[in-house]
Amino acid sequence: MDRLDRMQLFIRVVERRSFAAAAADLGLARSTATESIKQLERDLGARLLDRTTRHVAPTLDGQAFYARCTAILGEVEDAENVFRDAQPRGLLRVDAHPLLTQTFLLPKLDAFLTRYPLLELQLGQGDRLVDMVREGVDCVIRAGGVEDSGLIMRRLGMISEITCASPAYLERHGTPTAPHALEGHQIVGFLSSRTGQTMPLEFMVEGKPLEIHLPARITVNNSDTLSDLARLGYGLIQAPLYRLRQDIAEGRLVEVLPDFPPSKTPLSALYPQNRHTAPRLRAFLDWIGGIFAEADL
Repeated sequence: MDRLDRMQLFIRVVERRSFAAAAADLGLARSTATESIKQLERDLGARLLDRTTRHVAPTLDGQAFYARCTAILGEVEDAENVFRDAQPRGLLRVDAHPLLTQTFLLPKLDAFLTRYPLLELQLGQGDRLVDMVREGVDCVIRAGGVEDSGLIMRRLGMISEITCASPAYLERHGTPTAPHALEGHQIVGFLSSRTGQTMPLEFMVEGKPLEIHLPARITVNNSDTLSDLARLGYGLIQAPLYRLRQDIAEGRLVEVLPDFPPSKTPLSALYPQNRHTAPRLRAFLDWIGGIFAEADL
């Protein structure tokens, strides 16, 4: 293993906080990874990592070396791209919500992989927050506000949201005509992954957002279950239009208060600062940027 390979391994160990995970990512035996990092420390005359049986973390020297390594390897990759075809290659790890992936990405995936035959794509899917650095994820696609200032954000679009309920629910409780007429109604509660609290309903009234808290007999933290419970008549929900468009068209759900829609939700691609030079990530960002520019969100 040469010096640049050791740098790449060291970066992966720091990001994954694990010798085993880093070794697996790079196709190495764990013993090889461990000995290579020891050799790197001997060459530098510095301890780069604090190790316990459960945890690996960079020392202060390790943090400084990590920053230099990411910069150096980024420059090396850029320099190599000048003298070769710069074809994106290697494994790209992406995380996005399952329905968003199925609705917008999968129908056009074949064209992307055909255009970049040397690129491999690993798609993670879920609602949970992802620790991108520790989990080795290159890019996430997320709806909502962005709080992590250590990430770079690329805005992809704005998602339209609607308020709706099942016909059976509206038959029992009536169809509200304005936000102030929601007394006696209930929602299917949705727990925010950021705050851990049940999210209120939001309506735009005369250009200003109005939040309304309603009781919920059932509260969930999964958007698919939220939609299922709305179809079963357990309450009002607010969700992206693209998610519910077919339910509305086929009568399983009915939009209510269309004159007072929720504010639109930003959709963004997020990635760590040290990933931005990778051709495979640039190719992916350009691809999804084109998809969502044309999408009916």
